[in-house]
Amino acid sequence: MKVCVAGLWHLGSVTAACVAASGHRVSGYDDAADIVHGLQQGAPPLFEPGLAELVRAGLDAGVLSFHTDACAALKDADVVWVTYDTPVDDSDRADEAYVAQRVAALFPHLRDGALVLISSQLPVGTTRALAKACTAARPDAHIAFAYSPENLRLGNAIETFTKPGRVVVGVMNAESRRRIAALLQPITETIVWMSVESAEMTKHALNAFLATSVTFINEIARICEAVGADAREVEQGLKSDMRIGARAYLKPGAAFAGGTLARDVVFLQQLSAQHGLRAPLIHAVTASNEAHKSWASECVARCVTPLRGAIIAVWGLTYKPGTSTLRRSAALELCVWLQQQGARVQAHDPAVAKLPETLRDAQLCATPLEAARGAHALVLATEWPEYRQLDTAAVVAALAAPNVIDANGFLSTTLGADARVVYHTVGSTRRT
Repeated sequence: MKVCVAGLWHLGSVTAACVAASGHRVSGYDDAADIVHGLQQGAPPLFEPGLAELVRAGLDAGVLSFHTDACAALKDADVVWVTYDTPVDDSDRADEAYVAQRVAALFPHLRDGALVLISSQLPVGTTRALAKACTAARPDAHIAFAYSPENLRLGNAIETFTKPGRVVVGVMNAESRRRIAALLQPITETIVWMSVESAEMTKHALNAFLATSVTFINEIARICEAVGADAREVEQGLKSDMRIGARAYLKPGAAFAGGTLARDVVFLQQLSAQHGLRAPLIHAVTASNEAHKSWASECVARCVTPLRGAIIAVWGLTYKPGTSTLRRSAALELCVWLQQQGARVQAHDPAVAKLPETLRDAQLCATPLEAARGAHALVLATEWPEYRQLDTAAVVAALAAPNVIDANGFLSTTLGADARVVYHTVGSTRRT
């Protein structure tokens, strides 16, 4: 099958490489020349474990190509898989028009009989609206539209794509279902079929459910801190109940960040308002998460007084381990706040070679031990596995004060287990 993947940022580059590896011929399209040029050389636009190797393998095998020319990319494509990243502003409001305009620009190049499969994160109703717009633009062509919500996990994207537990797909007719089943057959046969509106709504509901779970357990954890309970013991109590289960998204820790969950929460808030519906729970998710974002800064302020002139070590800057992206990183927001308080920031991240302009007063250290040297508190902000491999005694010796702030308890068996350390996690504090 000939597949064109339109939109080549993280989701698109992963989709193109994985679909090509599954046995289809794939052409990637994007109007960003720098992204396309990099991919043509085997260099994806951002780091994802195994992605560069998979892209090079597809290029070498002649089953994968990348283009800035829409006509060349879409020529003879049976399926056009739309994977544009949907931009969000600082309030997590999505710019869906950005994606819709790019999809509309593809209409003149779609072959008669093509199927457009949308995976961009868009509000419910968008797929059918684009289908109607395409019919108006190409009244003599038979072009179908379908929707499958993306299931991209930074740092584990390839395995998630190639070994999904299930794939949700919304279609408008039986032929689209047959074609998508053939497209996905090398990857999975576990497909949950539904209408396009239900598939779009499933994405909203899933992310909103996860976001609600995060904010719920973090509110419980803050109360645990106040009353002397241990939120991780409470977590075990909840997950041992068969009505909840061991895999529930209930782990005390940092606020969710990055825009993916928040974008769908905002979609539901907007949709409820448009239809005159009250949705107090969904609106409360945003307020709760925003309040929890200050946990790390409040913890640092309690540990280190005054902050002005103090040295704070920050381990990890990226949005998530396994990626180089800094977009919407909570770690960056914390570093900016620390600078505003007059603290000196000594940061380390294995995937960051240069600090962004917002951290021009911070020091990027070559090693995590160097970042810890002389620090009055150490904040674990991004959970890179190598931080667990460090010699605990050396880290404690490097610190000027043994304050370790680790929202998710990632270092609980290393620094968190050292009796000399005042170890802070969401929901509990172990003191010396």
